[in-house]
Amino acid sequence: MHRAAGRLCGLEVTYDLLVPKNLGLGFDRVFDRARDEGYRGLNITYPYKEAAVRRLDTRDESVRLTGACNTVLFEPSGPAGFNTDYSGFRSAFRNTLVTSDPGVVALAGCGGVGRAISFALTQLGAKAVNLFDADRARAEALAKALSADVADVKISVAESIYHACDGADGLVNCTPLGMVGYGGSVFPAEVISGRRWAFDAVYTPVETPFLRNALATGLSVMSGYELFFWQGVDAFRIFTSGEVDCSALREALQS
Repeated sequence: MHRAAGRLCGLEVTYDLLVPKNLGLGFDRVFDRARDEGYRGLNITYPYKEAAVRRLDTRDESVRLTGACNTVLFEPSGPAGFNTDYSGFRSAFRNTLVTSDPGVVALAGCGGVGRAISFALTQLGAKAVNLFDADRARAEALAKALSADVADVKISVAESIYHACDGADGLVNCTPLGMVGYGGSVFPAEVISGRRWAFDAVYTPVETPFLRNALATGLSVMSGYELFFWQGVDAFRIFTSGEVDCSALREALQS
């Protein structure tokens, strides 16, 4: 994606995959290697988004809010961090879903991407966010952080996915369920009917069992590819200060 965006902007872009496990190194060693070898920045993926925060010298508001970082820019003053899952979700929602506001949202999965999206939902005007995570302590920690920042949005931690869906307009999956190698859906088919919209952060595959069920029930849906796309546009801007033509980029990626 970044290489294609570079071509569209007349820039020569190199984008390398630096996977700690594949390199036989820990996250900190890979981070230091990239900085010392002259990389402009890093995209940070699961499971390192929260660990990356402690390596930053400066933090954008998106990192302060979410407690997670997925984009690092190596500056002369030190590494600066951003969360383009947060900004990218807001852009994706506004450009993709046929709905004026999120309404009441049931969100499953309170890890790094769940944190980013939950804060983005409050900025988009959600009336309430019902959180569910198999690790209740993680959901409670996110609820505490959200409540401290957005007093006018009702935040709750649900005992089950069924309770989370009570009164929900939108359903959001931020768990790995539905991803290649992970079966099923966090949202049982019987809770989908009657909602307005659905989003799945999973984008491999683009059409997950959850989104297939949501489409069949008549919901407006947004796939994880939209988050991938829009967060990438924001990361490219951070890395290069360039503005890519989003329509041309989408066409280039699909050709």
